[in-house]
Amino acid sequence: MATLIYKWLMLFWLLPGTAQEQAKEVHPFHVSTTEIQHNAAEKTLEISCRIFTDDFEDALRKVYKAKADFSAPAMKTAMDELVKKYVPAHLQLSIDGKAAAIKVLGWEKESEAVFVYMEVDNVPSVKKAEVVNTVLFDLFDDQMNLIHFFVNGNRKSVKLTYPEKTAAFAF
Repeated sequence: MATLIYKWLMLFWLLPGTAQEQAKEVHPFHVSTTEIQHNAAEKTLEISCRIFTDDFEDALRKVYKAKADFSAPAMKTAMDELVKKYVPAHLQLSIDGKAAAIKVLGWEKESEAVFVYMEVDNVPSVKKAEVVNTVLFDLFDDQMNLIHFFVNGNRKSVKLTYPEKTAAFAF
């Protein structure tokens, strides 16, 4: 009996598929989180976007046909360029009816996620905002993008599920 169980276990481990593919099955949800904070004193919007590292790397590879590895120190400059191209193409803001220019400040990898930090200058106040978020929509048809917007201590949140890409906020 033990031999039979052993053979079945060996068959399971010998099935096709890499460790990376098996690891992706562990995280079946495709979610990003974007936080937008109005800093009235500095007249800026401070933005952070949290994206699962493996999904983000896959999207960059697919969209730009380039090698993508957030863990490799030698790839830091290349990853900076890819992030600066990808995120503004997939995250747009308009404040009080005017398009806002998002400036990517940088990124950092923490555990299994990459945090991208951005800023919008010259935003004295926010009454209405529109956010278009298609992060990872080019990779997954079950992608969810959560957006949390903070103005004067008020938090408003929206969940966008593919193909829904636009959220409107009023403060």
